[in-house]
Amino acid sequence: MAAGLRAVRRWGLVAAPPSLAFTRSAFVVKKANNAQPNWLRVGLAFGTSAALWALLIKQHNEDVTEYERRKARAHKCSQCS
Repeated sequence: MAAGLRAVRRWGLVAAPPSLAFTRSAFVVKKANNAQPNWLRVGLAFGTSAALWALLIKQHNEDVTEYERRKARAHKCSQCS
């Protein structure tokens, strides 16, 4: 068992610990400043959300109108005619 472990270490099959040069992040993390929010980002977030909701409601209304139109055209019964 020990001979096998020595062979693994000798041939370099054990993962080496990462060096510090490769563990540094390219991005800098800053603490959020809640006293001064980024109003441009806040506006973009709420504006995008409002626009998506408007599109969703518009599409829903068009779908309901189309459903009612198709239902009225396909309604064929002896009592209504």
